[in-house]
Amino acid sequence: MTGETLPAPGQSREVERHIFDAELVDDDPLREPHLNLRRRFMNWWQRSSRVPAALKSRQALRGTAVDAVAFMVRSPWRFISAVGRGVAAAARSWRRWVRVHDYREAAEQSDKLADKFTEIRALTLFRWKVTGIVAMATAAAATVSYVVYGGRVLWIAAGIGSVVLAVFGRRKDGAPGRKPVLAGPRALTWTMDPQVLVDAFRDAKLIGKDETLRLVERAAHDGAGWAVTVDLPATRKAADVIRHREALASALAVDELQLIVERVRGRGGHAGRVFLWVADEAPYSGPPLRFPLLDAECWDAWRPIPFGRDARNRRIDLPVVWTSLIVGAIPRQGKTCATRLPAAGLILDPCTQLYVFDGKGGKDWKAAEAVAHRYVCGDEQEHAEAVRDYLVELVAEVQARFSRMSTLDDEICPESKITPQISRDRDLGMPITAVIIDEVQVYLENPTRLEIEGKRTTLGAYLADLLTYLARKGPAVGIVVILATQRPDSNTIPSRLRAVLGSRFALRVMDWRDSNIVLGEQMNTRGFDASTLLPSHKGVGILRPDGDTDAGADTVAVTVRTFYMDNGEWRTICERGRALREAAGTLTGHAAGDDRPRAIDQAAVAKALGAGTDGGVPVELPEPLASVVEYLGDDLDRREFVPTAELTEALDVEPSVFAREMGRLECRPTRHRVPDATGEVRRVRGYFTADIRAALDRVRDEISSTDEAGAGQS
Repeated sequence: MTGETLPAPGQSREVERHIFDAELVDDDPLREPHLNLRRRFMNWWQRSSRVPAALKSRQALRGTAVDAVAFMVRSPWRFISAVGRGVAAAARSWRRWVRVHDYREAAEQSDKLADKFTEIRALTLFRWKVTGIVAMATAAAATVSYVVYGGRVLWIAAGIGSVVLAVFGRRKDGAPGRKPVLAGPRALTWTMDPQVLVDAFRDAKLIGKDETLRLVERAAHDGAGWAVTVDLPATRKAADVIRHREALASALAVDELQLIVERVRGRGGHAGRVFLWVADEAPYSGPPLRFPLLDAECWDAWRPIPFGRDARNRRIDLPVVWTSLIVGAIPRQGKTCATRLPAAGLILDPCTQLYVFDGKGGKDWKAAEAVAHRYVCGDEQEHAEAVRDYLVELVAEVQARFSRMSTLDDEICPESKITPQISRDRDLGMPITAVIIDEVQVYLENPTRLEIEGKRTTLGAYLADLLTYLARKGPAVGIVVILATQRPDSNTIPSRLRAVLGSRFALRVMDWRDSNIVLGEQMNTRGFDASTLLPSHKGVGILRPDGDTDAGADTVAVTVRTFYMDNGEWRTICERGRALREAAGTLTGHAAGDDRPRAIDQAAVAKALGAGTDGGVPVELPEPLASVVEYLGDDLDRREFVPTAELTEALDVEPSVFAREMGRLECRPTRHRVPDATGEVRRVRGYFTADIRAALDRVRDEISSTDEAGAGQS
């Protein structure tokens, strides 16, 4: 203490106050100068720009040692490569000199090549003579030196010559002042040399020529590839790197499927921090991946279901409760197998119900007949009508569940949503129920005309309304919608249905438009385009999950190779699921031999759906969309493209005003090649009918949402 002593028991409190105001100091004042000196030295060592960064931490020193060892190991090969480049560069220089390229080019530029031909030939002959004389003199000098001094002089001369050639060839081909003769294959050398990574970012135009990267974590081998985390220069965004992943992969000389680019988010991340992972080889080759649930006796539907593995061999699990799923792909890319994976997890939970509808009509889903509460297989009219009846039944069940849930107390149902306890309570009758439809386009394209409570529509549009309702309101009461289609276009899957499907999985599709229809708008501009997947990669697709995955909660999408399950293994899963239901007493519906649909209040269902007229088109459409739909009629579904000149002439409107009004409806014109009256193909400006239909769906969704909000307020 400083100038104070502890008070005696009877001493005044005033002394205690002074003691509490005293300052604590080191008990040993002799050690203070030493500690301060060491602290100051370490502070200077860490902050000084004169101290190399490699000596400021043990991790940096260890990395520098690794780099030094790698440099020593690579030095012989780099020296030989430099000598080879020096030989090539020297040979090019000698060839240009002996062929008088400089004199010849000057004569060509002055258009006097014919006049200077004799002089050029004479100078060429003279330089050849000089070359021969120098070569003979060098050979003679080497011979005399060998005779007088022995072989040492040749080794010394070879060493000096190789050093000279290595210095002469130290610059890479393609650098300023050096033209490549024969380019060799590029290799992924940035794992050992960070400068190559910087050059790749510059080549891909992700950073400027005067900008560089900052290593956050040194390159390290992670699994079957190399991982590195870098900070971009100020104002550069990680989103731009993700969007231009293909250009970066080209600069790194790897296939884009081998490159994973992710933004580092959350704690320790920011908008300019990027994580890169590059596979050593093609990550999606090799034998099929065995489905883990083949060894499981049962499964809990509330747990995420194993779905596949990403390029880093991390297992990707797919949550199915609280969400819905759409799987889109062209034929024979593994669409049905990918759809059966979440279905298998639901089958192995005896407390779930399944509505399985197979529009293909084959044997892919035949085994599920043993566990399905409702089952339809086929693409005939009677099958489409059966699907309609069962979906109407399920919509009524959703309404009934909401009604029953409103009577539960807060302890059983705290958030007006289904819980694991509610779904397993047999008395409440609200199990997790999955609607699985393969080749859903077969049913959604059914043109049969219907009249639902006085409103005209088509069977396909009515099914789309039913599925939209289930995907929008069903998750809260335990309804899971899983759709698969080999025709992922805006005409098949209406935007009002796509907008409420939480999880999306796109295997290989034809172009970026189809990829965006499955994954979401503008996903190709964010670096996720399923049309770039290779045909040989069966079962490989881009997953956009609605929930957390092992790839990270903030991951927008991830490329996944799905697990594989053949028909025999699928049949085993279904047989195991039936045995579990028989033991638990939960075998119902079609699997139990009861296909009778329940009595449904059709008026209540139609009121809940809010179905429109004329094939799902709203009654009051804004102009000029209403006039366009009226003019095209059935051609809205038949034609692919409509020229702007045709529409403005038919509707008698000003082209600029028409374009502005359609733009407000998010329907913008584009140029497209169409044949004219003479058969000649020419480019004209107009609208794709798919965009007009998409605008129609958006308007209808807005009107439907407005009606629902008004009904809720009333």
